[in-house]
Amino acid sequence: MKRPEQIVIIGFGPVAASLVEGLLPAVTAGQCELTVISAEEHLAYNRVLLAELAIGAAQLDHLNMVDAPRLEAAGVKILLGAQATGVDRARRRVIIGNHEPVAYDRLVFATGARAMIPSLNGLNFDPHADTALPDSVFALRTVDDANKLQHHLTAGDRILILGGGILGIEAALAIAASGGSPVLVHHGAAPLGRVVDSDGGALLTRCLKEAGVEVISQVKATGITKDENGFAALTTSTHGQIPGGALLISTGVRARTELAEGCGLAVGRGIKTNQFLCADTEARIYALGDCAEVDGQAPVGLLAPGWAQASWLAAHLSSPTDIPAADFSASDVLMLKGQGIEVAAAGDVSAGFWDNPELQATVFADPSAGRYLKVVTRDSVVTGFLSIGLPQTSAELTLAYERGTPLPEDRSTLLRLDDPAVSDLGTAIPSDEDQLCRCSGATYGQVAHAVGEGCTTVAQVGESCRAGTGCGGCKSKIEEMLKKAPALA
Repeated sequence: MKRPEQIVIIGFGPVAASLVEGLLPAVTAGQCELTVISAEEHLAYNRVLLAELAIGAAQLDHLNMVDAPRLEAAGVKILLGAQATGVDRARRRVIIGNHEPVAYDRLVFATGARAMIPSLNGLNFDPHADTALPDSVFALRTVDDANKLQHHLTAGDRILILGGGILGIEAALAIAASGGSPVLVHHGAAPLGRVVDSDGGALLTRCLKEAGVEVISQVKATGITKDENGFAALTTSTHGQIPGGALLISTGVRARTELAEGCGLAVGRGIKTNQFLCADTEARIYALGDCAEVDGQAPVGLLAPGWAQASWLAAHLSSPTDIPAADFSASDVLMLKGQGIEVAAAGDVSAGFWDNPELQATVFADPSAGRYLKVVTRDSVVTGFLSIGLPQTSAELTLAYERGTPLPEDRSTLLRLDDPAVSDLGTAIPSDEDQLCRCSGATYGQVAHAVGEGCTTVAQVGESCRAGTGCGGCKSKIEEMLKKAPALA
């Protein structure tokens, strides 16, 4: 009788949890034995909701992504609080601090990414390790980070958020929603500077301030100052010292590659793999998720492609036959929702009215109502858009952008989608293949199938196809489909 294959996964984040779920039938059938090595003490949880955890809007068990008793009953071995320190490829085993080495036939790196710590005076920056940060300075990547944020919220501290990207904004809005005092500090002219133009950025800044977020733009941070309690102020060359009781760093992430590099694997922006997620020449080592540079493509930091990779790799490791490579690319549509702010953006909106005769720029602005729209098209096909305060228009543009379908000749008809007095406009109807959940990649068709199979709640739909299990931005769409369940059945 053939010996079960020993599969070892290093890391236990959302993508690893998805891979474990996909391998569970093979484990139950005795085809393989599965061991998961996690440096964290917690089972896999949804990092997207850490801000919700910090402000008390969610409980830790709501973030859990695995059923531990079910995995244990199937025979999955989970080593929590176990730090992998090396990989002995010659002997095919993982070296773990304070634990016996774990042997493998197939090894999967799912080590994810760590917060990128800027080079500031007072911070001991190390791009290849978890930087030891001073008291009251943290990122928002782990449950421990969420607990630190909660502590400072309880104390009523003024919390500085360094970084004007989507994660920094979402953290600032969550803090404001809890009654805290967030200060968003960033180096650009406006938050989301890479995707907004000057007018859209000005409106976004105003919307954030109205939501209770203090915004300080065009800041050049140089260091931090500390007192007996830890962080005391952010030192800048442009705005002097910006005082605060805590500093939340949100300046991007960097793939965890040092363990792979230490055992001789090629690394770049992540652990380099081919299109089949394979990182070595013997087809024994794989990488996926935020730590993997798949076929030359840098990690994108989104759940959807990571979960797609996990689904494919589970099938590949479980099947004796070759499985064709899959498309792991992700949509570049960015969405922000919170505190009454609705932003959607994609592509390039930098083109002006007369910059390029092949590009047509259309702009609508109603600052008093918090609405702004810029659309750039080539031959009526969207190449970029920015929409603020226009949710229905955003949904229409997202479908048109991802499908590559032309817009109506009269662009002003898009604006009427958000006019409550107009209800008879023909809008694009999502097809089964269109993406509904941007975190999981679940499509309208998959949600419709889940509803047709008898799911009656958002949670049940999430268990069926993962829709709604990420940031929660698509829950209203799922609820709408559940209400129409008789028609869908």
